[in-house]
Amino acid sequence: MGTSTYLIGIGSNRIHARARVAAVMPKALRRSRIITSRPIGRGTRNYANAVVMIESNHKPDALLKKLKDLERSYGRRPGRRWGDRPLDLDIIAWSGGIWASPSLTIPHVEFRKRHFVLAPMVEITPDWRDPVTHLTARQLLARLDRKRPCA
Repeated sequence: MGTSTYLIGIGSNRIHARARVAAVMPKALRRSRIITSRPIGRGTRNYANAVVMIESNHKPDALLKKLKDLERSYGRRPGRRWGDRPLDLDIIAWSGGIWASPSLTIPHVEFRKRHFVLAPMVEITPDWRDPVTHLTARQLLARLDRKRPCA
C-alpha cells in the first residue's frame, strides 16, 4: 500500500484541551481552527475540536492502532462511552473511500450528524466528496445546518 490521505477528528474536554488538540496537529498537511462544542452524552465539559489532514503509509486498521496508542499516551483509558476524555482521535475519512473491518468503519458512521466535525472539515477540504452519499463536505454541512434548531 502506498501513501494514503486521512482526515482525523481530534477532540478533548479536559483541562488545557485546546493545548492538547494543538499538540497533535503540527505534522498535519492541513489543519482546521480549533472550535468549541458541547459534549454528547454524559460529558461534563465543553470540547475543543479540530480536523486535520495527514498522509500515512499505514492501512486504516494500523493507523487506528497508532491513534489509540497516542490517546493512551495522553491519559485516555478505555471504559465509559461518551465520557470526558483527555484526547479523542477518530479517522473520519481516507483517500481509499470506504473501509469496513470489525474495529473500524470509514467514513466514520456519525460524522454526517456532527457539526463539530463537518465545520472544521469544510475549512480544510470543502470539496471532499463522501463516498457513501456522494455529497461534498460543504453540502453535508449545509444540510446539517438546515436541520439544526436556531439558537
